[in-house]
Amino acid sequence: MAANKKLLILAGDGIGPEVMREVGRLIDWFARRRAVGFDVSQGLVGGCAYDKEGVPLTDATMAAAMAADAVLLGAVGGPKWDNLPFEKKPERGLLRLRKDMELFANLRPAIVFGPLADASTLKRELVEGLDMLIVRELTGGVYFGSPRGIETLPDGTRRGINTQVYTTPEIDRVARVAFDLARLRGKRVCSVEKANVMESGLLWREEVQKLRDASYSDIDLSHMYADNCAMQLVRQPKQFDVIVTDNLFGDLLSDCAAMLTGSLGMLPSASLGAADATGRRRALYEPVHGSAPDIAGKDLANPLATILSFAMMLRYSFDLGEDATLVEKAVAAALDRGYRTGDIMTPGATRVSTTGMGDAVLKELDRLAA
Repeated sequence: MAANKKLLILAGDGIGPEVMREVGRLIDWFARRRAVGFDVSQGLVGGCAYDKEGVPLTDATMAAAMAADAVLLGAVGGPKWDNLPFEKKPERGLLRLRKDMELFANLRPAIVFGPLADASTLKRELVEGLDMLIVRELTGGVYFGSPRGIETLPDGTRRGINTQVYTTPEIDRVARVAFDLARLRGKRVCSVEKANVMESGLLWREEVQKLRDASYSDIDLSHMYADNCAMQLVRQPKQFDVIVTDNLFGDLLSDCAAMLTGSLGMLPSASLGAADATGRRRALYEPVHGSAPDIAGKDLANPLATILSFAMMLRYSFDLGEDATLVEKAVAAALDRGYRTGDIMTPGATRVSTTGMGDAVLKELDRLAA
């Protein structure tokens, strides 16, 4: 068996533990059938961490994340914790992971599997064959800029303040990730901002263009305003290959792109840091969907986004592209055979539970590995 890599699993809240359980079954399968092993440890993040430890992420768990070769996260949050102080909210644990691990590039693929084209709210001809990637800057911009806060004005009214701010190095490093990935795909990048009304957007456009001209002349670069990009995603989504954008617009546009596929339960993501001298990158992998507390504990959740996040982990953190492709083919085959969880259910398909979908993927892995 190859040398084990350190994997930290943070299942989190809501349906997180259920979908992560199915990934655990895949990890066991790869250890048995492919001699791919991981040293797996577990930790708490989000609301469950607050309930047990008083904070959404402890220093000890943060240290474990920093030491891991990859972190796989389920979901955080839920109405149970809505009234907590801002700094104690479950989402602060996730934001701390991203910030302290310096995970500046969020990769959000939007792929429409053929059998699910009719599950999209758009017409089949608009989404069938869609394969695009949004690269979102993750540690800068309005979510982290200062000054920020809520202040009381002299007349007794209040004012909320958030600051949108970017520097050349922040823009350059995420654009490099987008250009490098585009070289492995269709060699097309669309950079998205609001250069018409925001100085930070103008800087973004200028710096991305400068980098392309200096180092990536083989990449076809276009620029688009964020509002137009949102419209184009629902008008003609297959025009895009790789989109690179800032933290705020990336947050909005990636969820819009996610729904083109028919369900948030189908979308994985990766958040990557800078490569060190050995080529190692800190990395966090998580499904796009939230904690879905309304179905938590009922064995109803779709585990495919988490399973596909595991595939991304194999590819980007451990250079196991063949194994990643094996997982993706198993997911596609399970869908081809008509297995569906409730969120992607279509007439004539076979409805299965969270566990049932995991069973289906494992059966396909057995077939593919035979």
